[in-house]
Amino acid sequence: MSQSTINKSVLITGATSGFGLAAAKKFAQEGWNLILTGRRQERLISLADELSKLTLVYIATLDVRNSEEVTAFVENLPNAFMNIQTLVNNAGLALGTDPSYTAKLSDWHTMIDTNVIGLVNVTHAILPLIVNKEGATIINLASIAANWPYPGSHVYGASKAFVAQFSRNIRADVAGKGVRVTSLEPGLSESEFSLVRFGGDQKKYDSLYKGAQAIQPEDIANIMFWIASQPPHININSLEVMPTSQAWNNFNVIKQ
Repeated sequence: MSQSTINKSVLITGATSGFGLAAAKKFAQEGWNLILTGRRQERLISLADELSKLTLVYIATLDVRNSEEVTAFVENLPNAFMNIQTLVNNAGLALGTDPSYTAKLSDWHTMIDTNVIGLVNVTHAILPLIVNKEGATIINLASIAANWPYPGSHVYGASKAFVAQFSRNIRADVAGKGVRVTSLEPGLSESEFSLVRFGGDQKKYDSLYKGAQAIQPEDIANIMFWIASQPPHININSLEVMPTSQAWNNFNVIKQ
C-alpha cells in the first residue's frame, strides 16, 4: 500500500454484483478503504469478509431510491471512512427489451427511480463532503444507450442520458473546487445486469454473449480506477467504451 492511498475511501453503490463488485475488489487491491452499499445484505457481508483481508471495509444495506435512507447512511459513516476521495455511482438497472408500446409501466418507474432518483439522492448527500477536496472524483455509470438509440431502450436509454447530462452539469457547478466528474459509458458488457434485464432468461443471456467477446466487469473496474488515479488537474469528462466486437450499423429504413 502506497502512502498516497492510506486512508482514502471509495464509496461504491450497487457493490454486490457486476461492475460494482469488480470495482470493490480492484480498489481493495490498491489499498483504498471501501464503503460498499447494496440491497442484498448477505452478499455485502460475504464481500466484506473477503475484502477485509486487504483493507478496511464498511458495508451498509441501502436502497438508493429512498432519500431518507441515503441521508441517514451518510450521516452515520464512521470517522475512519469520512475521507471519501471517490464516489462510484454504480447502482442501476435495465428491465425488459420489449418495445415501448408493450413495455410495463412499473418497469419504467423502477428504472427511473433507481437510475435517476437514486443517483441524485447519493450525489446530493456526498457532494458536501467532497467539495473543495482536490482530486476528489465522482464516477457516474451511464451507458452507450445514453448516446445511441436502439429498439427496446426507451426509458433505460433516457435514464442514462440523464446520467450523462447530470454529470456534465455537476462538473460545471464544481469547476474550481477540485472535484472531477466522469460519465462512464460502457457498451456490451457481460454481467448479472443483463440477466436481470432479461427477467432471468438464461438462454437469452447465453445467446447474446455467445462469441461476442463482451466487456467484462473487471475491464470496467480497471477503467474506474484509472479515472480515479489521474493527477488532480486531469478530468475525464466522459468515456464511451465498447468491446472491439461491437460497432455502429446503418440507420434502419422501414419500407411500407
